Amino acid sequence: MHVAVGIVRDTLGRVLITRRADDAHQGGLWEFPGGKLEPGEEPQTALIRELHEELGIEVLAARSLLQVHHEYPDKHVLLDVWWVDRYRGQPYSMEDQPFDWLFPEQLSERAFPAADNPIITALQKTSDQ
Repeated sequence: MHVAVGIVRDTLGRVLITRRADDAHQGGLWEFPGGKLEPGEEPQTALIRELHEELGIEVLAARSLLQVHHEYPDKHVLLDVWWVDRYRGQPYSMEDQPFDWLFPEQLSERAFPAADNPIITALQKTSDQ
């Protein structure tokens, strides 16, 4: 499964996270916004589409941060992770998922899917510099 993931930050440097629906794979855990690529879709196109659908924002500029390959017992995921450098609009939950803004060093206080651990590590290293 190929997923585009957006790292959306506010002016204070906090990162936006959302909570997965209880009935979803890895339900109840926190994650970074994004979603599955449609057949033939490019990762950046999926990122723009998913963040508009989930958060009501228009991505104006994004750049690749990293890729994460992770094997769960029931599926393989490839996360294409993007810094969202500029966006238009105020993020809100279009799908009624809870969301929160956290500083990178606070991310370890929440439960995330294992595939997100390399993202959290990268964000915490970046914020230390």
